[in-house]
Formats: sequence, C-alpha cells, structure tokens
Amino acid sequence: MFGIESTFLSYYLLGTAFVFGAIIGSFLNVVIYRFHTGKSLNGHSHCLSCQHRLRWYELLPVLSYVVLRGRCRSCGSYIPLRYVVVELATAIGFCVIAAHGGSLLVMALTAVLYALLVLVVVYDIYHYIIPNELVIALAVVAVALYGALHMGAFELMHIGSSVLAAMLAAGFFGVLWYVSDGRWIGFGDAKLAAPLGFLVGIGGVFSFLVLSFWIGAIISVILLGAQYLLKRGQVHLRFLRAPITMKSELPFAPFLIAGFILSFFYGMDVLNILTYVLI
Repeated sequence: MFGIESTFLSYYLLGTAFVFGAIIGSFLNVVIYRFHTGKSLNGHSHCLSCQHRLRWYELLPVLSYVVLRGRCRSCGSYIPLRYVVVELATAIGFCVIAAHGGSLLVMALTAVLYALLVLVVVYDIYHYIIPNELVIALAVVAVALYGALHMGAFELMHIGSSVLAAMLAAGFFGVLWYVSDGRWIGFGDAKLAAPLGFLVGIGGVFSFLVLSFWIGAIISVILLGAQYLLKRGQVHLRFLRAPITMKSELPFAPFLIAGFILSFFYGMDVLNILTYVLI
C-alpha cells in the first residue's frame, strides 16, 4: 500500500517537474530571441515568418510543436527546432534535479542554475557571445547554491579553496585568451569559468577543465565527420553560421558547461578515468 503511494508520488513529482521545466524552457526561448534586441519580454509571441499572433493553444510547450508538426498553423513555415529542443532539455533537466532530491532550497537553486546554463549554451551557439548579465546571474546563483549546500558548515579554508578554484579556472582561460589574442578562446569563456570553477571547488577544477577540452575535441570531430558525409562539406550543418573546417571557431561555452555538469553533478574525475584506461 505504502509502496504504491510512494511510487505514485514519485511519478507525480517527476511529471510536475517535467511540465514546469517545459514552461521555463518556453520562457527561455523568449529570452534567447529577445535578449539585447530592445524587445520586451512581455510582448505577444508571433510567427517569425508571417507575424501571425500566436494563440494560447499554439504556445503549449512541446505539445503544440508536436500537434502542429513543427509548422506555423497560419502560413505553414517551419518552426525552428531550437524551440522544442530547449523546452525538452529544460524539462528533462528539471526531472533529473527532482529525482536527485535534496532540500527544496537546493533543488530550486539548482533548477535556476540549470536554466541559466541552458540559456548560456543556446545563446553562445547562435550569437557566439556570452552576455555579462548572464555571467553575473550565474555568479549570484552559484554563491547562493554554495551557501545552501554548506549551510551550517561554513569553513573559511573551504570557502577560500573554492575562490581559488574560480580564480584558477578563469585565469587559465584568461591566459589562453590573452596569448592567442582571442583566437583560441573568448574572454566570455574566461568569465563564465569563474562561477563554474567556484562550484566545483579546488578538488574538481582540474577535471572540469580537462573534460571541457575532451568534450570539445570529441564533438568537433563528430561535426567534421557529419559535415563530410553531408555531400562532403558542401552542405553545412543548419545550426552553424558557416561550414566548419579544422580552423573554424566554435562556441566553447557548451563544452565548458558539459564539463562542469559531469564534474559537479556526477563527480567525474579525470585522474580516475586515466588510471582506469592505462591499467
């Protein structure tokens, strides 16, 4: 009896997290489209092709995209796939956070952190820039989450090590940016690394940085291979501004955040991986 109730409650919480995450993802799409454009976030949503004002039933996260088959109901133009991807990514992320559990405060702050990370990833992919406002927001949430995780157990040395980790992460990318004159890495990546490094701490900053480059290398090879297969590079991937080559610049924030997620949320240790592979 109690087992059935517990299972029902778990599914209810996950379902609620998914729906709420999808709604937040829908809002993130609005922010991504209107941020730094002078447009209000309160404005009515419309089709980007025919300017048709969307009704409420055309704005249901995920569901509307599926029912409309990815097309505008008025003009039939394709709705960018990015919209449903962001909604699904946010919804699934919120489900993972809910399943992991913890105090309500920690889950809420983790959800806000994750939403900001999704925002940074998509914005960097489409605009090749990380706005300072998003970095500042991440820094504030990172400090708040750190406080919630270590509530009642603050130690000056522990805080100092986390600050040192933030400085090392930002400094590492800052040096790469300075030496390469911005060709290898953007200064926005150096700023983004600070709050992420603060959260992973001194014990995880090395894995965080190395994983970022590993993931970047793997994804780059996959993209090059995929583009080669698509008529040997004559058709570029739709979400990139131009065909990629070995000398192409790719947004690094997605790789940086992927490395952070693996090291912070899942405790992945590069040294353990290397030891396992070598042995």
